[in-house]
Order: sequence, then C-alpha cells, then structure tokens
Amino acid sequence: MSLSTVSTALKTPQNVFKSPPQFIPHPVAWDNFAKAWTALPFTTFVGNTLFITIVATTAQVLTGSLVAYGFARFQFRGRNALFYLMLSTMMLPKQVTMIPSFMIWRSVGLYNTLCPLWLPAWFGTAFFIFLMTQHMRTLPRELEEAAQIDGAGTFKIFTMVILPLARGAIATLAIFTFLNFWNEFTWPYLTINDASRMTLPVALIQFKGDYWSNYGQLMAGAAFSALPAIIVFLMAQRLIIRSITLTGIKG
Repeated sequence: MSLSTVSTALKTPQNVFKSPPQFIPHPVAWDNFAKAWTALPFTTFVGNTLFITIVATTAQVLTGSLVAYGFARFQFRGRNALFYLMLSTMMLPKQVTMIPSFMIWRSVGLYNTLCPLWLPAWFGTAFFIFLMTQHMRTLPRELEEAAQIDGAGTFKIFTMVILPLARGAIATLAIFTFLNFWNEFTWPYLTINDASRMTLPVALIQFKGDYWSNYGQLMAGAAFSALPAIIVFLMAQRLIIRSITLTGIKG
C-alpha cells in the first residue's frame, strides 16, 4: 500500500484531479473509508477472500511440505523423473491452462462456486514443493536418526523434527501464497458471477463506472484490501528474519 493510495483515499472527488496535484489532502475526506465499506457488502467480500486465502494457504503448506519431504528424504525408483516432471509444469504459463481449467470446472458443475478458487491448492504447486525440497535437503540427518533411535516413526519425525526446523521457509512461502490468493483477480473474475461469492479484488471493480469513478472510495477499498497482507507480513517477519540469520550462520 503506497502513500499515493492513502493520499487519494483521503481526497474529495473534486481534489483527485486537482492541478497541481495535492499530496496532503485538504480537506481530508475521512468519510471515504466509511462510504467505501457501506457502498458495497464489504463484509461478504472480505469473508469470501479470507476463507479462500486461509484454506488455500493451509493446503499449500500441508501438501507442499509433505511432498517435499518425500522428495528430499526418501529414495525410490523414478524419484528424479517425477521431480523433473513436476518442475516442467512451471514452464506452462497460467494463461495457457486457464481456459481448459475453466471448462473442466464448468463441466463438473462447480462453476460460480468457491471450489475452483481453493480446491486446486490441495494438490500442491511445483514452486512451493521445489523450494521446500531444496530447503529440507540442507537439514541435518543426524536429528532424524536420533529420533528414529528414540522410536519415532516417519510421520512423527516429519511433524516433530522436520517442520519445526523448516518453519522459517514455510513462513516465507506461506506469505507468498497468502498474497497470491488474496490479490488474485483474473481467475475469480472468470469463475464467479454471483455478487455474494465475489472476492475483494473483483468487488473493487464495482467502484468503476462507464463514465465516472469515485477514485477516493476506490483507493479506500484498495487500502482495506492491502491491510490484511500487511498484518500477515508483520506477524511472520520474525520467522523470516530468523530463517535468513540461521542460513547465514550455517553458510
């Protein structure tokens, strides 16, 4: 969220295009935030976006970490082939798979529902799996061997040893995933046409008319949209900094 966004959010419609530009608004239109929240059912939009983002981020962390653990710690036939096959999917632009994905969701009767927005996250993403695999390969195996001597099984080692050691990397990738789903516009715009199921980025378009737009309220809505992402980053930055510090010490 930039300072120009906040500045525009506090301007009256007459001062938005004032020349020369007025960086510090006068008068300050604090009511733009209240009007933006009440002009549209923001509570519904925020609820939809939070639900999708939290479920998808949780799914990415769980499935991505589990698959990465398998690639990083287990030897099995075809492991490298599967790993490179997974990496090859990263070469496909999202725009190439968007229309086929849309047709699949429509054919199974899930068009205009929230399922296409969060359900694919439970199958993992190549980017998350690749980075977590590379990180887990750097973790010392001695800790796992000590846990095995104490009688810990594979799943317990994964949850009690590997995940705590990788929490910095998990926090970093979780933030990227959160921001990606929170700010996603194209896919929700393509698959949702019911106002009660819209996400926040799609709903902000409602402030733009054919001949006139209330940019003050639009920027106020954009500020509302950016606030959760800022809060999540501030909450997780300690884990990110700790992960970078430990990596530097180890190197």
